[in-house]
Amino acid sequence: MPFIIENDDAGPPGATTFYFDLGSPYAYLACERLSKIVPEPVRWQPLLLGGLFKLNGRSSWALGDYRRRQAGMAEIERRARDYGLAPLHWPDPWPSDYLFAMRVAVFAFTVGRGREYTTRAFRDAFQRGRQLSLPAHVLDAAEHAGLHRREAEDAASDPQIKQALRAATEAAHALGVIGVPTLAVGDELFWGDDRLEDAAALLRRRVSTAARSGDEQPAGER
Repeated sequence: MPFIIENDDAGPPGATTFYFDLGSPYAYLACERLSKIVPEPVRWQPLLLGGLFKLNGRSSWALGDYRRRQAGMAEIERRARDYGLAPLHWPDPWPSDYLFAMRVAVFAFTVGRGREYTTRAFRDAFQRGRQLSLPAHVLDAAEHAGLHRREAEDAASDPQIKQALRAATEAAHALGVIGVPTLAVGDELFWGDDRLEDAAALLRRRVSTAARSGDEQPAGER
């Protein structure tokens, strides 16, 4: 089946962009708080974190040193408590392969259910401990988000969907995105779930500056 690869959540030019990967618990924390902190319009952009790591020569903190991994997981659990979110339940194993889940995310945004799928998949992974490397679990999330199960499964193997995910990852890297979650406000990048407030503050300053500039214009030039 052919797809028109266009993010339904694209928003107007200059909209804030939220870059995420469903395997990232920090991106989950950002997803849960985003609408309460950062004003719309916000464009949600799925990318492949593993692909981004290959492009920038980095790797996940969750792979490697055991003590560093345990400390990182404890920090995420602490942040969830501090934010008033549900207790974390980690998928086992974590991290794993999220390629199928991320391709379904691209499809979901092309058909107008991107935010619904993303939110459900994040909660399945980090509130319910469901393993998103299993296609059946991914398709459960898709179905709960209002997607047709078979269409979502077929889309994950469609060459256009695959290319769209690769292209989005490469484009994010070209902009300077090095990890997720990242919020792009114009040419300013805010990396980390704890940077949402900073991004929102920048947006407020820009709105205030634009308003003052408009007030200073002569009436006939507005």
